[in-house]
Amino acid sequence: MIPPKPAARADKVSFWRYLRLFRADILSAQPARLYRAWMAEFRTPFFHSFLLNQPDLIRAVLNDRPEDFPKSDRISEGLRPLLGNSVFVTNAKAWKRQRRIIDPAFEGGRLRDTFPAIRAAGAAMVTRLERRCGQLVEIEAETSHAAADVIFRTLFSIPIEHEVAAQVFSRFRTYQRSQPILNVAALVPLPHWMPRFFGPSTRTSAARIRALIAALTHARMREIEAGTAPDDLATKIMTTTDPQTGERFSVEEMIDQVAIFFLAGHETSASALAWALYLLALYPDWQERVASEAAALEDETFAAMAKLRLSRDVFRETLRLYPPVPMLVREARCPARFRDREVPAGAQMVVSPWHLHRHTRLWDNPDGFDPARWQTENGQICQREAFIPFSAGPRVCPGAGFAMVEGPLLLSMLLRRFRVRAVNGREPVPEAHLTVRSRDGIWLELQER
Repeated sequence: MIPPKPAARADKVSFWRYLRLFRADILSAQPARLYRAWMAEFRTPFFHSFLLNQPDLIRAVLNDRPEDFPKSDRISEGLRPLLGNSVFVTNAKAWKRQRRIIDPAFEGGRLRDTFPAIRAAGAAMVTRLERRCGQLVEIEAETSHAAADVIFRTLFSIPIEHEVAAQVFSRFRTYQRSQPILNVAALVPLPHWMPRFFGPSTRTSAARIRALIAALTHARMREIEAGTAPDDLATKIMTTTDPQTGERFSVEEMIDQVAIFFLAGHETSASALAWALYLLALYPDWQERVASEAAALEDETFAAMAKLRLSRDVFRETLRLYPPVPMLVREARCPARFRDREVPAGAQMVVSPWHLHRHTRLWDNPDGFDPARWQTENGQICQREAFIPFSAGPRVCPGAGFAMVEGPLLLSMLLRRFRVRAVNGREPVPEAHLTVRSRDGIWLELQER
């Protein structure tokens, strides 16, 4: 049994056909040859791009020469109404300053500090789902709820039931439905000063989310000034000074950062956890092994994480098959030469975790679900060379370690309490918009264990 994978398009289609496919779903808009090519070149009237699968070329772009290949403005254009000038969309000095302030909040020691909040969100999820035993459950909606709960508990020390948190979550779901990952105007190389256009629902949803985040951020600033702020991620970030300038984030800057923490931390975690549960429903032997291992959670401290090895391998395998962010786009600042081809300045350099993680010349059994692969020689080599669910290099996601605690922990907590079964006739169809989700949700039957 092979986990679901979208059908590839024909190798040659017109630009306008490609654009229609791309807006519907990034993944099925790509040709099958990308699963075996080391590099592919695409030319259209509006952009010139190269997709890279060769590990040393990916290292050159993401690790070795990041300033020659900064993040492309085009992909982020569609998210600017919500994200402003957050760390997700900035480059150069602005980005470096933001990372110097943000990174200390996600250092290893902080994971231990946030663990109780993550576990509390998991316990709340288990309690909610106990009422659904014996029913069909659209599990993406439930993992989305849980991931949002994790964000609010770890960032602002409030549960998802808090009035403002609940409103942010509701508004964000509206934003997801109204905003594709790529604003069409971003394909056209217009001057930066020329405005991009967004639908009214997109602008309205983004403005409302940002207003709610602003209320939480202003309230936290007052608590910091009064000396009553809890020791959570928001307090840590808002009180961290840039070691080079001595400056802190202003409230407006912090609103931008909270928006991307919510988008990146909530959307991606929800996607990965939902796919992990579906995969374990397809492979009940692995599900039972993870459930047995979850007995380690009798220890309610952070030390239990060291015992969740199978859960971690299952989550890692899920991130390989269904990386939440399917494509990373950089822009060549100066001419380069890759695989004897000229790469002109301004070309889009695409690194696709979706294709790289399933590359037929790199991975054994690339489309199969095999958590045991991570203990094999091939799996360990590919983990170093061809596994980038959180990007790589200086722009690696600062919350990568956080995600690798949250995902395995929530997965173990759920399977310790429930058994999940796939539903006949409701195989999910992966497609990518903001993240890799299922077209019609992921439906599972939930049973009491």
